[in-house]
Amino acid sequence: MPYIVDFKNVSTVGLESSPVAEAAAGLRANEARYYKNKYDHDFTVSPAGELPEVVDRVSRILKEERDIVINSRPLEATSFQVEDLQMAYVFYESGLSINVMYSTGDGKRAVGFKLSDGMEIPEELESKFKFARQKSKLAGTIRGSYFVIKGEY
Repeated sequence: MPYIVDFKNVSTVGLESSPVAEAAAGLRANEARYYKNKYDHDFTVSPAGELPEVVDRVSRILKEERDIVINSRPLEATSFQVEDLQMAYVFYESGLSINVMYSTGDGKRAVGFKLSDGMEIPEELESKFKFARQKSKLAGTIRGSYFVIKGEY
């Protein structure tokens, strides 16, 4: 069942099994606020099991581009288009959020990683990326990194 993420009243709905559920909910709300303010888009997520094609696409890009396999269980996913950007998100039980930005226009294509406040850097990412810190009222300290997609998906 799809859930519109409320960034004014942050809820852990769908993320309850995460050891950092509150922080992960704040991270998810932070993303929702960004898309609402920038694109007037309601950020809606579904249980990952309802959107296996989104989880599979993100997993395939990670594997083929950087030989990365995420060890945490996917809890939620979403896919949507804003302007010329096709976006896909997967939120994992560990508190990790991965997004794939794929431009239908000028060719901007990247994978972004965000770590919820309080979680460790996943072993599968630790040696491959450096994470920058960003403060958020909703999510505390977010650590993020990204890479540019080279292939066609």
